[in-house]
Amino acid sequence: MNTSLLLWSLLFSSAGLGFFLYGKKQQAVVPLFSGLALMIYPYFVSNSILLVAIGVVLVAVPYFVRF
Repeated sequence: MNTSLLLWSLLFSSAGLGFFLYGKKQQAVVPLFSGLALMIYPYFVSNSILLVAIGVVLVAVPYFVRF
């Protein structure tokens, strides 16, 4: 594991925690599941470029998908 992978994982997991807490408090499904996905997926991705690409998509989902 390299340093960039660790730092990107920390960044996206922190954003995921924020989305998760917001979704739980507001009872909004999309930020809740997006935050959960942001906290879990770094455990399964070992490529830094793929980690950033998936993270950017998951961070953008709550802004574009509204229920």
